[in-house]
Amino acid sequence: MNSAESYMTDIDAYMNKLGAQARVASREISSASTEDKNKALFTIAAAINSSRAALMEANKKDLEAGTAKGLESAFMDRLELTDARIDNMIEGLHQVAALDDPVGEVSDLKHRPSGIQVGRMRVPLGVIGIIYESRPNVTCEAASLCLKSGNATILRGGSEATHSNQAIGKFIKSGLQEVGLSEHIVQVLDRTDRGAVGKLITMPEYVDVIVPRGGKGLIERISSDAKVPVIKHLDGNCHIYIDDKADIEKSITVAVNAKTQRFGTCCTLESLLVADAIAKDVLPKLCEEYKVHKVEMRGCEKSRSLVEGVVPASEEDYETEYLAPIISIKIVADIDEAIEHINDYSSQHTDSIMTQDHNRAQRFLREVDSSSVMVNASTRFADGFEYGLGAEIGISTDKLHARGPVGLEGLTSQKFIVLGDGHIRR
Repeated sequence: MNSAESYMTDIDAYMNKLGAQARVASREISSASTEDKNKALFTIAAAINSSRAALMEANKKDLEAGTAKGLESAFMDRLELTDARIDNMIEGLHQVAALDDPVGEVSDLKHRPSGIQVGRMRVPLGVIGIIYESRPNVTCEAASLCLKSGNATILRGGSEATHSNQAIGKFIKSGLQEVGLSEHIVQVLDRTDRGAVGKLITMPEYVDVIVPRGGKGLIERISSDAKVPVIKHLDGNCHIYIDDKADIEKSITVAVNAKTQRFGTCCTLESLLVADAIAKDVLPKLCEEYKVHKVEMRGCEKSRSLVEGVVPASEEDYETEYLAPIISIKIVADIDEAIEHINDYSSQHTDSIMTQDHNRAQRFLREVDSSSVMVNASTRFADGFEYGLGAEIGISTDKLHARGPVGLEGLTSQKFIVLGDGHIRR
């Protein structure tokens, strides 16, 4: 056996072991009581809080390695664990514990003419593989959501955060053990080999769902190669359309917030559409605000004639998620052209209309095919916490099985239940 074959055999054995352990653990956590799951979450939070120094020392090693590799400042910022971010991790664990437990919830229970009752019960998905980059706090978020929703999980973070992720994984393991739950309910890969990812996404006998969190390249690769269902979104090319029946001041406020509140999120505004009839009244004022925030504006010929400093937009610009202080602008004839443009160029993440016309608002809600569609609101609201889901595992632009922010309920499925009393079919 050559070295390459030996390497792959080792990876296969390692991942098969984790998968088998996760499958067994998934049966245990699926039947765990809400009390035990919450107790585990609080215990993990306490372990992290009491071991801040050890966690920050592990994180320091990742930061030093990142500096040596010349990672960009924005990437290094996502990688760093400060006291405030550790506080947020602990608070997140408490918040998940406070959420209603979806497992076992029965809905739509109805009597049938035959005498039986038919309903649906919410159940865990089983084993969830989560693949993510840079931010080590995702280890804690993902573990807490999977645990509370009754799922086992296998976590694979990026190589740049390996020391931080392993440290957090140890706290999670000790928290589970302390309350008498299997340490294999949450398993953090102790290696960053690409081969481990390739194996994780092709183990349907052990893994029920894959959730990738990261850049478009990562998610495209996972989606292309996976033999396990994937909950994903590739990018967030989000739009706001300012209708000619919109309130101008509200529209400016919302469009500025949607673009500038944070530049690097998947629900940040990337493409602005403005009705021709109102463009001369709204665009100059709005673009002055963008200039204050140093946003580069790339627009159509009409928008460039109205606002100095707007550079020509290409076809690619209207398809791009910038994650940066850049925005594409297009003046459209009316709501018909706006909806057509959005459905052509949107990544089906989040799109919003600014209008005071109820009929147009309702039409926009019906006809725009995105996971979140809004009226008179900033796209930055597309977030599990803002939607009242508590935390989220990510945002799905798929149509099956979950769509939009994926919280606890999105990490479960439903099965039919039938209640009878000796009933037989005639």
